[in-house]
Amino acid sequence: MNGQSPSHARALRTTILRSVSRSFYLSIRLLPQQLREPIALAYLLARTTDTVADTTRIPGTVRMESLRMLSDGIQGKRTREMVVNQMASFVPLQENAAERILLDSLPDCLEWLEQTGEADRDDIRAVLEKITHGQMLDLHRFDNPAQVRALQTAADLDEYTYLVAGCVGEFWTRLCFRHLRDFASLTQDEMLALGRRYGMGLQLINVLRDAGTDLRGGRCYFPDDELGAIGLSAAQILAESDRFQPIYQRWREKAQDGLACGMQYSRAIRNRRVRAATALPALIGARTLALLRKAGASALHQTIKVPRREVRSMVVSLAIHLASREKIDAIFNRSKL
Repeated sequence: MNGQSPSHARALRTTILRSVSRSFYLSIRLLPQQLREPIALAYLLARTTDTVADTTRIPGTVRMESLRMLSDGIQGKRTREMVVNQMASFVPLQENAAERILLDSLPDCLEWLEQTGEADRDDIRAVLEKITHGQMLDLHRFDNPAQVRALQTAADLDEYTYLVAGCVGEFWTRLCFRHLRDFASLTQDEMLALGRRYGMGLQLINVLRDAGTDLRGGRCYFPDDELGAIGLSAAQILAESDRFQPIYQRWREKAQDGLACGMQYSRAIRNRRVRAATALPALIGARTLALLRKAGASALHQTIKVPRREVRSMVVSLAIHLASREKIDAIFNRSKL
């Protein structure tokens, strides 16, 4: 990477990346160098925009304006100085130390982006444009945390999961086809479609896992028309979580379908390191869905998370067995139990 010392770049994609993402950092470590750089940078920028969008101590209108400014900076339409000055007010409001450091590192990330090769930079900007659009839609839809609001239709939820994650599957696919010879046994169009559905499935798992927290913050990602069909409002879900379960279960099954696409995607990958990095989120996701299923209605009232020891065990097993397709399938099937 031109323009920055190797040690500085390494600090951005190791220390900071590890502090803001437990599971994604593990996937990044498995990747070959030529993929690790642009994917790590895109993730750090996406986490930065997410941090700005989620700083609830700042009014929503200011967050929207700042997010738009940050997006313009990433797209090269605003200077680094303008963007950094706009973001300065967000740094002291971060209760999480890792997120404070992430915002402090924004100038370095923007410089890193400027020094990135043109094709990778264009792809990073394209995926970040979609992600920030999804985040701004969220700020607009859920502008009053005191009032629980729901998305209107299943199409709205599909749009959301595509904008913040499905597009990432497409981004990952384009990078891999460009940087790796004989990347996959399927065509690029087939892999793009699977990658899109995989990313949407992973984001849907986040929606399912965080449903209780989101509802308490005024956000309901489950379609209002589906809730209305059973005579339930978004504001009633937490108090009547048993009645909500049929809807929750349907979306859990859709998330499982997305993971199945991820497994099909990973099986088509020839490079073992990339196969391992790609499959790991599906393995963690399958285990998360199993835990949510076991928790039942109580999942809305507790924190569901795959224990670190289980994630480490998955990584070790992938390494020992050289990410063989048979082993990945075995871990996936075991994780669903």
